[in-house]
Amino acid sequence: MTVTRDAAVAQPDPTDPRSEYERLLAGDWYRYRLSPELGEITAAGHEASRRIAELYREDPTAGLALLRETVGSFGEGADFRPPFYVEYGPHLSIGDRSFINTGFLVIGGGRVTIGADVLVGPDARFYTSNHPTDPALRREGWERALPITVGDNVWFGGSVVVCPGVTIGADSVIAAGAVVTKDVPAGVVVGGNPARVIREV
Repeated sequence: MTVTRDAAVAQPDPTDPRSEYERLLAGDWYRYRLSPELGEITAAGHEASRRIAELYREDPTAGLALLRETVGSFGEGADFRPPFYVEYGPHLSIGDRSFINTGFLVIGGGRVTIGADVLVGPDARFYTSNHPTDPALRREGWERALPITVGDNVWFGGSVVVCPGVTIGADSVIAAGAVVTKDVPAGVVVGGNPARVIREV
């Protein structure tokens, strides 16, 4: 989904006996297109995302209830506005009193952990899938799912993009339109593409 933190770690191993989903969960290289299981998981995520928005229009309480069933955890007092799109619902956790504005999108199977009291502006994009820069490996369909972790009391402006493997420290502010490609320390304002520290909070 995005080219960042290209694993100079281990190369993909086609002989690895684990399932593609097991490899995904371990943060190792896997091939989505070889896994009916992953196809079923993401299809369920797409359908749940559609139903959440549909239900919310009729009954916000029912939409929130379905969201709580879909994701790994959705904290006490947390709230959202649809559309809310997540492929791997159980891999997403959102802390107490956090607010997710409209157009939130989480792509890929990496775990996304959002702390308490986080404000996420409209049209935020969290990308957890990474592909090889090596064209031959990319053609073979290899990818990795890297986690995104957000500390407490972070504020994301609108249309922010967070790339695979990024950790954002508590109390920081991510300016509107920022593309976050590397870790952000606690208590700073970052902005730009790629995002850089502008000042301390």
